[in-house]
Amino acid sequence: MKYLEKFEGYLNKIMLILGGISVLLLMAIATINVTLRIFHIPFRGAYEIVSFLGAIVIAFALGYTQRTKSNILVDILTEKFPKKVNRVLDGINYFITMIFFAVISWQTYLWGMKIWESHEVSETLKIIYHPFIFSVSLGFAVLSFTLLLDFFRTLLTAEEK
Repeated sequence: MKYLEKFEGYLNKIMLILGGISVLLLMAIATINVTLRIFHIPFRGAYEIVSFLGAIVIAFALGYTQRTKSNILVDILTEKFPKKVNRVLDGINYFITMIFFAVISWQTYLWGMKIWESHEVSETLKIIYHPFIFSVSLGFAVLSFTLLLDFFRTLLTAEEK
């Protein structure tokens, strides 16, 4: 378990770094486009690139957000439950969401394969965009892996007590 957690930590850090680079590129392209529009020379395809990079930013941050528990938590009802019940509910939640996002990752991957096989390109810049779809699939896969480890951690802490 220790090695899996280390691997997951490195994987999420790499994804976070790549997501951060994507944010910087996204901001640079948006800023350049706005600046060029002042001089009536808009950057053609800026919307496409910003959309693709935005998808990468969001997908690559999912696993890290789950790992650090930085997502929104609504516990109005569950805060009244005993810790043991909360732990069981957390385990069920981790398991169901892990399956859910694994299916989303798989379906996104299949969609990327369909786009790749059809040689579809983006509308304005005519660039291949299946790598962006595969990146989103990877982001969901890493989230699923993180949720799987959260599920195992919940099981292990339940056994210890």
